Amino acid sequence: MNLIIVESPAKAKTIKNFLGKEYEVIASKGHIRDLPKSRMGITVDEETNHLVPAYSVAKENAPTVKEIKALAKKADTIYIATDEDREGEAIGWHIAHAIKKDPEELPRIVFHEITETAIKHALDSARKIDMDMVNAQQARRMLDRVVGYKLSPLLASKIQKGLSGGRVQSSTLKLVVDREREIKAFIPVEYWTMDTLFKTNIEANLTTHMGVKLNKMSIENKEEAELIEKSIKKDSFTISKIETKKRSSKTPPPFMTSTLQQTASSKLGFTPKKTMMVAQALYEGVKTPSGTSGVITYMRTDSLNLAHEAVTAVRGVIESRFGEKYLPKDPKVYTKTAKGAQEAHEAIRPTMLAFTPEVAQSFLKADEIKLYRLIYERFMSCQMEDAVFEQQSIIFTGKENEYRASGRKLIFDGFYALTGAEDKDKLLPTLTKGDSAEIQTLKPEQHFTEPPARYSEAALIKKLESEGVGRPSTYAPTIATLSGRTYVTIEKKQIIPTEMAFTVTDMLEKNFANIVDISFTANMEEKLDEVSEGNSDWQKLLSDFYFPFMEQIAEGKENIVSLKLAKPLGRTCPKCGESELLLRSGRFGNFVACSGFPKCKYTEQCDAEGNKVEAVVETSDQKCDKCGKDMIVKNGRNGEFLACSDYPDCKNTKSIAVEEKTSDTPCPDCGGKISLKNSRRGPFWGCENYPDCKFISKFEPTTIKCKEKGCENGLLAERTYRKKEVYECVKCKARTDR
Repeated sequence: MNLIIVESPAKAKTIKNFLGKEYEVIASKGHIRDLPKSRMGITVDEETNHLVPAYSVAKENAPTVKEIKALAKKADTIYIATDEDREGEAIGWHIAHAIKKDPEELPRIVFHEITETAIKHALDSARKIDMDMVNAQQARRMLDRVVGYKLSPLLASKIQKGLSGGRVQSSTLKLVVDREREIKAFIPVEYWTMDTLFKTNIEANLTTHMGVKLNKMSIENKEEAELIEKSIKKDSFTISKIETKKRSSKTPPPFMTSTLQQTASSKLGFTPKKTMMVAQALYEGVKTPSGTSGVITYMRTDSLNLAHEAVTAVRGVIESRFGEKYLPKDPKVYTKTAKGAQEAHEAIRPTMLAFTPEVAQSFLKADEIKLYRLIYERFMSCQMEDAVFEQQSIIFTGKENEYRASGRKLIFDGFYALTGAEDKDKLLPTLTKGDSAEIQTLKPEQHFTEPPARYSEAALIKKLESEGVGRPSTYAPTIATLSGRTYVTIEKKQIIPTEMAFTVTDMLEKNFANIVDISFTANMEEKLDEVSEGNSDWQKLLSDFYFPFMEQIAEGKENIVSLKLAKPLGRTCPKCGESELLLRSGRFGNFVACSGFPKCKYTEQCDAEGNKVEAVVETSDQKCDKCGKDMIVKNGRNGEFLACSDYPDCKNTKSIAVEEKTSDTPCPDCGGKISLKNSRRGPFWGCENYPDCKFISKFEPTTIKCKEKGCENGLLAERTYRKKEVYECVKCKARTDR
């Protein structure tokens, strides 16, 4: 018997389908050995000044290690088959140590797609674990642990409990804060435009006045606009030039992690975290006409490379489906231009071209088919011919002014034949050079410049990628951490920093400038790349950072003035009648609290000076069943509910009736429809096949499967838990951040 060790149970199940009885496949379920959770777990060797990690197997991973050890004893050959990146390489190395095997002796197999051909080819091409990649991952892990374990307590002691700092997290937060500073400091600038329509029904832009070329901001005020308006009205125009040029709309490159997250955000409304969860399922294995198989290549990649065999296959499909004119003479090759591209992966592409989105519709869940279609069509279109437009320009010339009108016409659809045309035709009428042209309407209009837009999740990922900060696997978790720590809120797809974000960033800028410096963070990523390529020593990298950083921490403990707020207000607590009220700061801003806490837990909302602010109370038209007083609307962990306005003397509550509606997600138990229903304990989602099917859930389930071991038919629901956005399984109640 041969043993193959992978990371994911879903991946193990898919691979097992391709191999015979002589192979056993087991999942480590990610890292099974790591730095301890309760302490930093890093010491300094006094002789060498090297940083020494104290790895251990967590208690929850012990059963998995025991199971792998038992199978390893029976195995003739043990294959490490974790993901082919630094993280996967390190997981394989840790697995070897956990089961008491020499990592150098275990064959290492890698693949970018989970298909039968790829797995069997990998088994024939085994190599050794790459220690340079392992050391690069160790260096990253230890750097992040040092920063997190030393900086976070300092922030907590100087500002507020519960705060955290991180090598990538803090520099990313500074990007968001800097953008908000730009917005607050922005001063609008006035400018005017001359919206003009000629009688030939052509909209045109004023480009020249009195021999001076104009741009968007040239007309600065109303007085200038009125003078130019008079000049235009007395002018006469003729068509002095008609130009026609061909312009190509280039095919987009195949997806890599960052562009997939950006496109899924803009076109599907997926968060980066959701995109990666759905892509993980497509990679690890879903049902297809030929059985369970991975239907996309590895989804954590910053490469635009495509396998020769895949390109050859897709060119054949393009020619047969669209015809020879849609197929370029030579295959298209794309290169990565952003900083720090690393890891020898392929771009994200479908693994089976016969598994078209039309076929996949019958096998994939709603979110899966949306993302799969995006990936499939992007891969197809990247090897098709460009779309071609005819660009038209007409110049209207007068004695004092000149206008330009532009139009376009699609003359060859190219890859738009697959994706649909995004650029609409704007046709200009047929005119002749030398013809006169009269103005039909002229409308001067005042404008003001707009401040820069806040980052969306997609835009922030694009910025991080362009600056070389983080790597494909870190984009989504970094944004999730900022949101989870309430450093930012996300409203209407915009990332908005909280007051605490400004406070923390200000302190870090003054005392830990390198930690929040984008170029420093990007440079560290490049140094880690050098380690993974065998061109740099990982222990030197750690030492060069660790000792100066620890000096900064020591200076910070001594010199940073505490920003914790505990200002006496000269008022006695109305609840206990004994202790004085204090103005304090929290993650959501300032508040007033009793100095007798925790004995007295009185708090009240306040303004910046500590003056009491009455909370807005939303009343209802219902009366309390117990005392007859008004019921008011309140928010709880399960949403809105009605509570008696005489609380705490009367603690009566009742649920708010909701309008019944049906979910798009089928029942996970029987496949029937589930709908929102009312009960005396509040609204719930239940199967319409009741009583034959007794499925119920407090929250509406999505189509995302729960990955907890032993959880059957579990689907994840989106909910808020302790002020955090989480996924919660409707079956086993396991929670993960989203």
